[in-house]
Amino acid sequence: MTVLPERAAHWERIYATKGEREVSWFEETPVSLALFEAAGVSPTATVIDIGGGASGLADALLARGATAVTVLDISARALATLAARLGDEPRLCLIAADVTRWEPQSRYDVWHDRAAFHFLTGVEDQAAYVAAMRQALPRGGIAIIGTFAPDGPEKCSGLPVARHDAGSLAAIFGPGFELVAARRHDHRTPWDTIQRFQFSTFRRR
Repeated sequence: MTVLPERAAHWERIYATKGEREVSWFEETPVSLALFEAAGVSPTATVIDIGGGASGLADALLARGATAVTVLDISARALATLAARLGDEPRLCLIAADVTRWEPQSRYDVWHDRAAFHFLTGVEDQAAYVAAMRQALPRGGIAIIGTFAPDGPEKCSGLPVARHDAGSLAAIFGPGFELVAARRHDHRTPWDTIQRFQFSTFRRR
């Protein structure tokens, strides 16, 4: 099983009741694009976006010449929204799965996650996530992880979150990942409130 039903049901409800511009994580221009550039990621790199849902990152990466973009999300409804927007795009692969129950079948140059990991509050789920990331990234591969910062929200979309800084992420990811950059980011939601994020970039050793 690649999706835990109770988790999937929660996110299907979210996407059934809110449009893609009505969720707190909506961005007109994905901040992650600047992080890709700062990490020296090639425009043609293969990317997997964990928890990407219906966000605009895939659109932006494909427009910049990415050769292959995979979006993994627990919500099939969110992925359907993305597919409808991008049409028949041969460079786009969509995977409906719970990342903690997923076994990668391919390797990627970049593992990107903006605001999925912080929903994993249990040690077992965090370890399963790291195992999948380790399997999906070759040596030298880049992981860009965005979470709520230590002074960020304690809940999101009705769920508790685990807030992180670069140090706490490095401790969870272990010695197989080298921290190469870290920055904070104040995300402005569609209703003009601020959510404090931590973005950390790692290289697979």
